[in-house]
Amino acid sequence: MDLDNALRVDEPAKLTDKSTAEEKSIYEKWERSNRMSLMIIKHSISDTIRGAMPEEENAKKFLSQIADRFVASEKVEACTLLSKLVTMRHNGKGNIREYIMEMSNLVTKMKALKLEFSQEILVYLVLISLPTQFGPFKINYNTQREKWTFNELIAQCVQEEERMKQERTESAHLATHSHVASQVCPVAIAGDVIHGVRKADLVVMTDKSCCEHYRKQEEEQRKYDSPMLWIGIYIAAASLVCSVAMAGDVIHGIRQKKLWFPCKFFTMNAASLTVLAVATKLPVDLTTHMYGIDSRVKLISTVFVITVMGNFLTSFSSMDSNAILVNIVALGILVITIAVN
Repeated sequence: MDLDNALRVDEPAKLTDKSTAEEKSIYEKWERSNRMSLMIIKHSISDTIRGAMPEEENAKKFLSQIADRFVASEKVEACTLLSKLVTMRHNGKGNIREYIMEMSNLVTKMKALKLEFSQEILVYLVLISLPTQFGPFKINYNTQREKWTFNELIAQCVQEEERMKQERTESAHLATHSHVASQVCPVAIAGDVIHGVRKADLVVMTDKSCCEHYRKQEEEQRKYDSPMLWIGIYIAAASLVCSVAMAGDVIHGIRQKKLWFPCKFFTMNAASLTVLAVATKLPVDLTTHMYGIDSRVKLISTVFVITVMGNFLTSFSSMDSNAILVNIVALGILVITIAVN
């Protein structure tokens, strides 16, 4: 059964009583094709387009109505395709053959919209869209007298792409070997002595000995960077003294039924500043990398310093003007030192 018969042949004359058997057969064949074509067309298009079309019993006329509604969109499609073709740029990552064939596909679509592009123009568009890695390749083409066809351009671009891939592979291989060579013996040569070994006595170290030497250096550096237990205990003891003194001030203030906690035990003097300087060593040291210490310790120590500063403020009320000035300067120097560190 010819489903497209109604689309290729105009509607035959209506049947009458005088119609012959051949005319009846032709009309029935056309009517069956028209009915099937209409059903297939309406099923294939969206409900929005189908609802916008007037009722039509002739499949050929129905297709013509749809085409009339989309005449203006051909201009938009042509502009879109042309803009995409002109602005296309190869990013150097995909397959160059597929990229050029995609540009050729756009030209074919524009040809259907009566926009003709010669192969010579397409060749230039492809060359313009190539990335900077193809710079010598484009210069080589411009210096030649003969012009490439589109198929020759594809072949040359694929060959150039393979050459650049091979160069990148060789460069990566060379860089890897250079990195390994630099790691064979990471001993800086300066002066006449290298880590206690005279240059005259230095011999080429094997891979095994170099790795062993480098591993020992890393272990030694890690040991120097690791935290020291006794220094931590010393700082914790200083912090404990400050905390106990401030707690005594709090208890004293509550027992005296005062709204503030006067500094009776932890006053602003040389002794308290010295203990505080020791206690603030931890947040200052934590600005550098230390193994095994959580960053929350720095935050806790900073809160501790702020609490101490607030505790000191009430002690100024029991001082005269000169003492207040001197102590404020000392406190300011301490704060600035911590901030700068």
